Amino acid sequence: MPSVRMLSQLLGEGVEGKEQLLKMNDEEETVPELAYIPAPNSPTRLEMDKKKEAVQEEDEDDPLDAYMAGIEQQMQRDSQSASTSQQTGVRNDLEEEDNEESYYRYMEENPNAGLQPTDSDYPDIEYDSDGNPIPPEKKKFIDPLPPIDHSEIDYKPFEKVFYKEHPDIAALGDEEVTDLRKTLDLTVTGHDPPKPVVSFGHFGFDDKLLKSIIKAEYSTPTPIQAQAVPCALSGRDVLGIAHTGSGKTAAFLWPLLKHVSAQKPAGEGEGPVGLILAPTRELALQIYTETKKFAKIYDLKVICAYGGGSKWEQSLALKEGADIVVATPGRIIDHIKGGATDLSRVTFLVLDEADRMFELGFEPQVRSVCNHVRPDRQTLLFSATFKKKIERLAKDALKSPIRISQGTMGQANEDVTQHVLILPKQEAKREWLFTMLVELLSAGSVLVFVTKKVDAELVARDVKLREFECLLLHGDMEQAERNKVIVAFKKNVCSLLIATDVAARGLDIPHVRTVVNYDTARDIDTHTHRIGRTGRAGMKGTAYSLLTPKDKEFAGHIVRNLEKAHQKVPEEVLDLAMQSSWFKKQRFKKKDQNPNVGGVGLGFKDKSPVAGYSSSSAPGSTLPPQTVSAPRGPATDRLSAMKEAFRAQYQNQFTASTEIPPPAQSQIVPPKPPGSGKERKKRSRWE
Repeated sequence: MPSVRMLSQLLGEGVEGKEQLLKMNDEEETVPELAYIPAPNSPTRLEMDKKKEAVQEEDEDDPLDAYMAGIEQQMQRDSQSASTSQQTGVRNDLEEEDNEESYYRYMEENPNAGLQPTDSDYPDIEYDSDGNPIPPEKKKFIDPLPPIDHSEIDYKPFEKVFYKEHPDIAALGDEEVTDLRKTLDLTVTGHDPPKPVVSFGHFGFDDKLLKSIIKAEYSTPTPIQAQAVPCALSGRDVLGIAHTGSGKTAAFLWPLLKHVSAQKPAGEGEGPVGLILAPTRELALQIYTETKKFAKIYDLKVICAYGGGSKWEQSLALKEGADIVVATPGRIIDHIKGGATDLSRVTFLVLDEADRMFELGFEPQVRSVCNHVRPDRQTLLFSATFKKKIERLAKDALKSPIRISQGTMGQANEDVTQHVLILPKQEAKREWLFTMLVELLSAGSVLVFVTKKVDAELVARDVKLREFECLLLHGDMEQAERNKVIVAFKKNVCSLLIATDVAARGLDIPHVRTVVNYDTARDIDTHTHRIGRTGRAGMKGTAYSLLTPKDKEFAGHIVRNLEKAHQKVPEEVLDLAMQSSWFKKQRFKKKDQNPNVGGVGLGFKDKSPVAGYSSSSAPGSTLPPQTVSAPRGPATDRLSAMKEAFRAQYQNQFTASTEIPPPAQSQIVPPKPPGSGKERKKRSRWE
């Protein structure tokens, strides 16, 4: 459309403008013609539809034509591939991989091929109550720290010898030291280990530390403390192997405080002097609480870095400087990579429960942390077991260590009285627990272990329905909630805690008097740590283990655990364990018994009556005991040995049908071949 201004100009031009305006209107009013669309079902519409169908039929390919076209395309592709695959001047004997090349390639792809793993290196497979294997949980893998060249770093010297032997201890002779270690049930190996002590006054601590020890209600040193503390104060590396609840936390904590307090306090941005690695956040928090209690007398700053806590808050605290850091391996590596701290000042390294760290898959991380600490450090390693992996770590991380072992490795605490009960079915455990709760709670706090998280929630729900107050702890809970539960149980706000194996390690709660293994543990080490939650630091405790007939495989481990702790094994528990094939075989082997009945091996003589067996040993036998005489012949050939072996086996397995003993049989004379009585006449070839 023309604008208003344009219209005014055209009208002002006169007749020519009017003609031009009319022409523009005619051009704008021109509308394009629309195509003719016939009405539906009209003759024209039907005719148009028929034409479209005919065109579509012509456009469709004939099946035969399509098949032939496909054959031609395939022939063209085959011819092209044949032409490209032709090679000239190629020797197959040079191009193909020979045996030696394939061997080197295989060894490069499989570096561990041919290595024989030890029993302890096999992964521990966990099973549920039905015997089905439980797949391991997929966790985030934390890359270890990169290697470091210590020769390029100028480390400052430090002091690590703070022990002066007390005159009373120096006066002890070698025999008296041996008797004292035997009394403490200690086995000490290594070059020139210090003598054990019998009192806190022999350690040479200052008055401030001694007052804190007395305030913490320590009366006398535990066996591991009596030997490990003098070794650590002397600047020696220590490898401690002791059961749970032996007081090993204080055994490395007190020397650590003396070591750190003798060095310059940490400034802003400086790393720690003492580093303690723990496998789990619960154990790390437990060590942190104990360390903070004693470190405040020296104004030392202690920081705990563990997974599940606020990483940002931990990094801020580390950047301000710390004298002692208690951490889990993965989290301390994260902070080192993030620049929050470094290990250049660490001169005292502690690895607590190293076996548990290896079970959780932290071996690469632990080794990388050890390699990042200066080589002339002092290292203390504590473990409940001493498997091959721990032995290899001790050789790599420790220098000329003193090995201290209390009792038998992996044995239960003798201060814990164990009761093993066999119940007919799983439902009977709940009734037993409800019946015994009042009696158990009257003696002190009770800790109930349940293997599965779902079962723990069900047991806690049923306990609350019976109007008992209880706390619940398992791995699916948030870290803040777990800390809240642990603090409430420690303060004895509630005397009953139902937990999974997340509470089996690291919880040091003195007022726990009873542990109930509602479900059997996944392995005997976990069982040992469970019952170790009571009877700590020389106090007495009680543990109940509830078994069902389905637990026959685990019953054998409990029997051996009771025997190592010098406790009586109930007959019904032993009978249940004897139903397990592996325990039965080891039991016979241990007692030099042979359940198989048989004679001597082929080609050997009987030196005595056949293993002392008689016909009366067979079931239902009424014959008096008989002694099988030695073979009468020389029995030097194979046939005589076979005869004697079968005869001895027959007499041992024979069961009489009457009470009258049969007459002694004379030696059986083998029948002569037919015609042997007549002299054979040689026939003539002419007859």
